Amino acid sequence: MTILVLGATGATGRLLVKQLLDRDMNVKVIVRSPEKLPDAIKNHSNLSIIQASVLDLDDDAIAQHVKGCGAVASCLGHNLNLRGIYGQPRRLVTDATRRLCNAIKANNPDQPVKFVLMNTTGNSNRDLSEPSSFAQKVVLGILRLVLPPQVDNEKAADYLRVEIGQNDDVIEWVVVRPDNLIDEVDVTEYEVYASPIRSAIFDPGKTSRINVGHFMAELVTDSDLWQRWQGQMPVIYNKGAEA
Repeated sequence: MTILVLGATGATGRLLVKQLLDRDMNVKVIVRSPEKLPDAIKNHSNLSIIQASVLDLDDDAIAQHVKGCGAVASCLGHNLNLRGIYGQPRRLVTDATRRLCNAIKANNPDQPVKFVLMNTTGNSNRDLSEPSSFAQKVVLGILRLVLPPQVDNEKAADYLRVEIGQNDDVIEWVVVRPDNLIDEVDVTEYEVYASPIRSAIFDPGKTSRINVGHFMAELVTDSDLWQRWQGQMPVIYNKGAEA
């Protein structure tokens, strides 16, 4: 299988790419700065590098890059600085998700393509009645006003949930929601739930980036796991993690 990965130079994206390469998958990455890829990834024989910003590519180019891919995984996000949070593009994740899905549909593949989107526990799955306290709703409302990336994450997930939906003939999807992200060297035990088991605002857990990469790689390569979570927004925590 060939998997297209976006956000491959990011802190989680590069770990996902390594997980896929370790599984002997063929991986394509679209990156603006290939030099930011670790040498062990950049020089791997199963890796194809496309130097570009995905939003700068025209529709035909995106369709060509997606063609032949059995899965697309997005770890795109906004840099945590003033320019990354408040600068353009404000809808990086949403626009990339929409354009990639349009490209998949334009190719009309014989088999459904898997789309895995990394998101956040700060975004609720509105297909479910996920509990949220009044205080948390107030804080999230404020975050939507002052932090454009919060809205971008919500709209990207909503595009898959509402526009693609559960019964699309061409695209199947999973939205992965980690909690408070931390750095760890090795994959450790983790737990996956359909909905948050703790408050993302007032009682966050921890999720290592390498565990997120591992789970996303497992999703696209393990058909049973994919069937378990297809069309859902699973939440991932490090096992036994405390805030």
